[in-house]
Formats: sequence, C-alpha cells, structure tokens
Amino acid sequence: MRILIIDDEMNICLTLKNIFEDEGYECEYVLDTKNVFTKIDKFSPEVVLLDVRLDGANGLDILEKIMVINDKIIVIMISGHSGIKEAVQAIKLGASDFLEKPLSLTKVKLIVKKALDFRNLSQDYIRLKNDIAAQYQIVGSSKKIKDLMTLINKVAPSDSKVLIRGESGTGKELVAFAIHNLSKRRERAFIKFNSAAIPTELVESELFGYVKGAFTGAVGRKDGKIEQADGGTLFLDEIGDMHLNAQSKILRVIQEGEFERVGSNKTLKIDTRIIAATHKNLENLVKEGRFREDLYYRLNVIPVIAPSLRDHPEDIPELIEHFSALYTTELNLKRKIFAPEVIKELQSWQYKGNVRELKNLIERIYILVQHDNISIEDVIDPNQPSPEIDFWNETIPFKDKKKEFEIRYLRKQLQLNKGNLSKTAEQLGLQVSNLSRKIKELNI
Repeated sequence: MRILIIDDEMNICLTLKNIFEDEGYECEYVLDTKNVFTKIDKFSPEVVLLDVRLDGANGLDILEKIMVINDKIIVIMISGHSGIKEAVQAIKLGASDFLEKPLSLTKVKLIVKKALDFRNLSQDYIRLKNDIAAQYQIVGSSKKIKDLMTLINKVAPSDSKVLIRGESGTGKELVAFAIHNLSKRRERAFIKFNSAAIPTELVESELFGYVKGAFTGAVGRKDGKIEQADGGTLFLDEIGDMHLNAQSKILRVIQEGEFERVGSNKTLKIDTRIIAATHKNLENLVKEGRFREDLYYRLNVIPVIAPSLRDHPEDIPELIEHFSALYTTELNLKRKIFAPEVIKELQSWQYKGNVRELKNLIERIYILVQHDNISIEDVIDPNQPSPEIDFWNETIPFKDKKKEFEIRYLRKQLQLNKGNLSKTAEQLGLQVSNLSRKIKELNI
C-alpha cells in the first residue's frame, strides 16, 4: 500500500512516514508543492495525506486537481487552522476524511485503515456488480434479440407489471434482471423466488416471512422475499406453479402494497416492483381453476416473450464465444477453438433446453475435452442420444433439403389419411397419378 504525505513541515512528514512504514506501508512525502503532481505521477499513491494550508499553495486546490487526475485516490485532509467551512468544502471536493492538528497518531492510523477498508469494500462491490452484470448478460445481435432489448428498454423505466413467457432455458431470469437493471430501482435489491423450487407448505413463509412462534421451528423472526425486495424488484419465477393461497396474497401485494408475515396480524406496507415468469400456459390454468384470473390480468400488463434458441440460431456463434470466455476464466483453462463446421452443426440442433442446453454443452466440452481444437466428434456424446436436428436451421444444399421436405411432408400426409392415395391426392390438390409417381421417385 502506497501512502504520500503532502505537508510543508518536515517533522510531521518524517513522523508520519515512520509510523506508516512500521505498519508495513510504502510511504513517501513532498515538502515543495511544485513537485506534488510529478511525485503523484511517479509514485502512484493509493492514499494521500494533504495539509490544507501549504507554503505557497492551497491544499483544497491540490485536492481538486488530484480528484481530476484520479478520483480513486483516497485523500485525507489535515489542518491546524481550518474550520467547519473548509472541512465541508474538502469533503464536497472528494476528500475521504478531515483531521485536525495536533495529530493523534493512533487516530491517523485508524482513519487510514478505515479509508482503505472502505475502498476495498467499494472495489469488491463494483467487482460483484460487474460479475452479476456479466452473469445476467443477454447475448445476441439477431433481430429477435434486438427486438427483445428494444422492448426491455421501453418497459424498464416504468413500474408496470411484466409477465415474461418462454420455454425453459430461454433466459427469462436474464430478461427480468435487464428490466430491473435499467429501471430507477437498479440500486436496490433484485430478489428471486422460484415457486417450483419451494415445497408448497413453505411457499408462504419464504415469500412473506414469519414471526417467532408462527410454527414449530420458528425460533425468531424472518423477513420474506417480498420484504427483502422493498424498494427493489421481486422476480416471481415459475408463477404458474404457485398454489392458490399464495396467489391471493400476492394479488393483495400488487393491489394494495400490503402483506402480513406468517403468524402475525400486523399489516406491513411494501414498495416493490413485481416481475413474473412462466413456461406454462396460464390461460389454460385459469380455465382449469388452478390460476386466479384476476392475478393473471394483474400480472399480464406488459407481456414479454423470451424467444427459443431455435428462433435465432444466428446468435449461436456469439453465444459459443460468450460461454467460451466465461469458462476460460472460471475454469482457468486455455480458450478452445470451434471449427466452422462445428458451429454450423450446433446451429442445426433442436435445443429443447434452449440457451441453457447450449451453455451446458460448452461447459462439458471445456471440462472433458483435453485438446484445444474442437471437432464435431467432440460435441456429440456417444453415451447420449443423437441430437435432434431442427429441419429449418440445418444448412445443406437446396436440392437435398427440398427432397427431404417432400419425403417428410408426403409421408406425414399419407399417415394422416391412413395410406389412402386418392384421399391424400385430393387434399393436396394433386392428380393421383402424379402423387403415385412422386412416391415411387422418392422411395416412400
């Protein structure tokens, strides 16, 4: 840790230098203010102790310039003649703290340690936010993804309820986080609750919290997910799996912003934005009486569709690159090279598990494949069923694809008509003789 002392009194500089070096810090000082910025440039201090009143210079002016050069430097002002006004001005300009002379050496060490701890905490927070942002990044430049991002940008600034629909593995949670991260609530919590992952009897206590003695084992009060999301966003994943009792309480939260913890009669106010997601057909669940119609309409203010990977296979090369970068860092491995024919092969797969399935495949390759150049043999697991090919995304010569289409189409139509040639020809608008000739030509 590098500390720079800027003071025109030699005895103060030497005393502080000795103290900090005894603490294991690297420390230097500057007496002549003309050399301050040269010293800062060469020494690159992480902490600066700066006197307010220097010979021929104003410490506050130097503080202001330091903040312009590098606002990550921790500056602690010291003075024997300044009042509250200068202290307030120093803090406004970016100083971390303000110490008065005569200096208490114990206090100086404590203030520097606290400043460093705060900086480290701030860096950890920034690093954590960056890691979360990378984890929740929506990858792709196809029209489907661009349209999705356009809608997210429109939806995010409001507090409107959003219902995200899409198959499993399409990234509904990523969509929810993107909406939160672009909203006015982005500095507050993003809390996730998966209705399908929690046993039915625990849903209400997990969601709404409980008080001491609410049930056997409730030895103290616990805040629920809703309370944790106060001021932020609550993401209700797999809302279609939530039982009716919890649905009615969620409806109350949406309508009135109120709830009670399990075992309590005290009504609590809450301010949270609710975003829900499901892969189920909620309309059918409403008809079957398994999902409240009023809740459905409350949630479905702005519907957002997370597209299946089959609908934007052009993003697969970009996704492969993204997951490769992720696992290269996470697993501390060398980057693997996917041959063009491998990428084309991967673009033709069905991906019933969508992006999650592709992500799992890339992780498996990074863990199990020892060499760096990935071939088609490396992506097809002999111990697993052959991957299903998406007919429309497979890239082969046009005449071969046309023949494959005719075979699959005519075979299906014959099956639907139980092999009746005349009926099939009539429904397809063909002559029986032409259909018969085509069937022999295609060897159906």
